[in-house]
Amino acid sequence: MNYYFNKTITGSFEDIVQKTSEALKEEGFGILTDIDVQATLKKKLDIDFRKYRILGACNPPYAHRALEAEDKIGVMLPCNVIIQEVADGRFEVAAVDPVASMQAIKNPDLGDIATQIQKKLKKVIERL
Repeated sequence: MNYYFNKTITGSFEDIVQKTSEALKEEGFGILTDIDVQATLKKKLDIDFRKYRILGACNPPYAHRALEAEDKIGVMLPCNVIIQEVADGRFEVAAVDPVASMQAIKNPDLGDIATQIQKKLKKVIERL
């Protein structure tokens, strides 16, 4: 089983980040973190890196349910979605598969939550 699902699309990087953020919002996710990996690596290590952003997405009702079911689940939150440059004008958008992530946790209450979040994240990727 893959630990992510993805789609490659064309356009401008910033437009794709914006469209991804909007698609997440439509599925009930907020963006808790937005890490510009390219800028961070340049600033901290003086390394030139491709365009790469990590959006930490959270759906509060589902996050609450998961935290109620498993108090340590916070180590696996939020759900990360990446946008990275793969070629000139082509970008990959990938989201973590929460079902794959939850397999390591022996708590059956998380299975249903993970499946519902998986469906929402797949809709986000498909919408792009």
